[in-house]
Amino acid sequence: MILKIQNIIPQIQAVFVESKGGESIESISIDSRSLQNGPHTLFFALVGPNHDAHSYIKDLIGKGVQNFVVTHIPEDCVAQANFLIVENTLDALQAFAVYYRSLFDFPVIGLTGSNGKTIVKEWLNFLLSPDYNIIRSPKSYNSQVGVPLSVTAINEHHNLGIFEAGISTTSEMDKLQKIIKPSIGILTNIGTAHDEGFADLEEKIKEKMLLFQESEVVIFQKNNSVDGFVSAKSKAFSWSFSNKEADVFISKKQKSDQNTLIYYHYKGNSFEMTIPFQDNASVENAISCLMVLLYLEYDEKTIQNRMELLYPVEMRLKVKNGINNCSIIDDSYNSDFQSLKIALDFLESQKQYHKKTLILSDIFQSGLSNEALYSKVSHLIVSNKITRVIGIGETISAFQNKFTNGVFFKNTAEFLDSFDSLDFGNETILIKGARTFQFEEIVAALEEKTHETVLEINLNAISHNLNFFKSTLKPTTKMMVMVKAFGYGNGGFEIAKLLEHHKVDYLGVAFADEGISLKTAGIKLPIMVLNPESTSFPAIIQHQLEPEIYSLKGLHAFLKIAEQKKLKHFPIHVKLDTGMHRLGFEANTIEDLIATLKGNETVKVKSILSHMATSDDAAHADFAKAQINLFEKLSSKLIQELGIQPIRHILNTSGISNFPNAQYDMVRLGIGLYGVSNDPEEQKLLENVSTLKSVISQIRTISAGESVGYGRRFLAEKPTKIATIPIGYADGIARAWGNGVGFVTIKNEKASILGSVCMDMLMVDVTGIECREGDAVIIFGESPTVNEMAHKLNTIPYEILTSISQRVKRVFYRE
Repeated sequence: MILKIQNIIPQIQAVFVESKGGESIESISIDSRSLQNGPHTLFFALVGPNHDAHSYIKDLIGKGVQNFVVTHIPEDCVAQANFLIVENTLDALQAFAVYYRSLFDFPVIGLTGSNGKTIVKEWLNFLLSPDYNIIRSPKSYNSQVGVPLSVTAINEHHNLGIFEAGISTTSEMDKLQKIIKPSIGILTNIGTAHDEGFADLEEKIKEKMLLFQESEVVIFQKNNSVDGFVSAKSKAFSWSFSNKEADVFISKKQKSDQNTLIYYHYKGNSFEMTIPFQDNASVENAISCLMVLLYLEYDEKTIQNRMELLYPVEMRLKVKNGINNCSIIDDSYNSDFQSLKIALDFLESQKQYHKKTLILSDIFQSGLSNEALYSKVSHLIVSNKITRVIGIGETISAFQNKFTNGVFFKNTAEFLDSFDSLDFGNETILIKGARTFQFEEIVAALEEKTHETVLEINLNAISHNLNFFKSTLKPTTKMMVMVKAFGYGNGGFEIAKLLEHHKVDYLGVAFADEGISLKTAGIKLPIMVLNPESTSFPAIIQHQLEPEIYSLKGLHAFLKIAEQKKLKHFPIHVKLDTGMHRLGFEANTIEDLIATLKGNETVKVKSILSHMATSDDAAHADFAKAQINLFEKLSSKLIQELGIQPIRHILNTSGISNFPNAQYDMVRLGIGLYGVSNDPEEQKLLENVSTLKSVISQIRTISAGESVGYGRRFLAEKPTKIATIPIGYADGIARAWGNGVGFVTIKNEKASILGSVCMDMLMVDVTGIECREGDAVIIFGESPTVNEMAHKLNTIPYEILTSISQRVKRVFYRE
């Protein structure tokens, strides 16, 4: 939403000093390092104990920022920008967020509690996103600064908000409530985090419940301490494992496959659902999500289908491969007693080895005396059967007598000096430390060293692109999404699971083994095999895949096997050749096809399809239209002669955009899902999905006359700084991309590829780029894009994506 600065001034009670003329505001910022700062940014110069953003205003003006909220105008910035002068810039940021929030009227879910906020938020986003356009807190933006930044990201397209609110003492929540104004409130687990900021548990609960003082409903685990603080304006909607007076009564049963079966009793009826977790924290978080779905009146089947697809949120606890056959659980960001309990639960559910080691720093924010705290920690470690404790910190070391199986160090440096003597191997290691201990150094020492090149896949972008193409279809048009070739190089199962969540109608693969892999992994969507070989027909039938039939020979072969297995109405898909001349029944074989299928009850023609050869090329539009006309003629003949009502589909990604009148019953989305379009205007509306990243292995400077790489194909004309990147043609980078044709991006600057691309490495010119060994390198993504690479290499984006080697690790993430 675009705002006028004149409308903002009274909302934050500012004195306006104008020098650039009234400006429209499209974004706000508090980070002077952000590359998104620009002429339409309103920058709030926050002042903290260790920084004062007023110091960066001069540089920001130089980068084009023209509007600032300040407590004073720096002397060297007078008359160089627009300034809104206030008493306190944080108060002004919050007041602006209150005003901005008032401009929107849609349901908002607000979450607070000691633990589980971020996970519940992310799960609710997953569960509700098929039905809502959701704005939510990024990561854990739940503070006095984070909440305003989250809320001011709302735009006119959102129709549901999910925001976290975190507090550490009194007099904080009332400010966040005015910003979030939640209509639905969720109180998650109340633990010991930030206990020192409150007189007692009652004061802590009372302060947190202020978030819901105007909410229509408050969701919480039934508790007498909470009941009394529910506002008279709000409906209490409670759940419990033990109190049958709760609105929803819960019982659970752990299953042998690491799942939990949850029984819930609501409005006199009993239901059940399965979630893919067993630890207590995940079960409680899942129940919070269930309560929201019940309040929003989702039906039982939808609840069951969506809840069983919940996934681990690795924003905090991350499982990694370690050295010497170890498994690492990385929880190196904080250390309090309640989160330790949760992490130990997680360790038990994720352990790969009998031997369990806990690396633990001093624990903060416990609300207990050190004597009581470490007695409780010791008891917890014994009850969780931890094999070895490694304590790091002066306080925990002072209480080492409470631990019978421990070794202790005063600080992280001392631990690292003794690292080799600790003999890590064949064990699961939980690393739990407060930020001040810099346990990331311990993680780095223990983590398995793997290929430093990764392909990052943005699942949010995939969802965005899917929804974009859905928005171009008629409401009745179905969608098949192609996940062949390892999801166009991006990863098959992970993307298929996301598509299943978004309720696409079909998945398409090229060969039977791709479909079998997805079915074996648990994908339930119907899967069509586009290029089935006759030898794969038994496996296709066994795994309930659906073959494309494109020839009489193939049809007879499939019918023979189907008849032997006494199948009835097994789904097949009939492919017509309308001009592609690759696979399919031609016009002169239609009569034989009809004769073979007429009266046959062994198979059922589920769909009739064809494939367009030139849907992306306006120069061949007449040919494309001729294909559509022939498809209409041949498919209509089949439908009439056989008396069937199949799904018809001919459009691929480009066809969806260029021939909307030929949608028929279904379309097939391929490369567009992955953020690639041949239409420059459409490309602007898609989000980048895949980013291929590596690092700088080494930097050197060569003299004029020296060469780089095989064949001396690059000769330096002047002193040149060279960076070597550990990625080459064995990873999927075309050799033709070398010798100055292509580039990579380092520190947001282009670095040309010098000399030949090697099997495992390539070299780039970083002269003039401030970089060092270990810095990140973008091979493709936002720049260069796969479209740019394809254009220069005289190929297509499909080839770029599908060429990325399996040895390149895929990392899937949600922003």
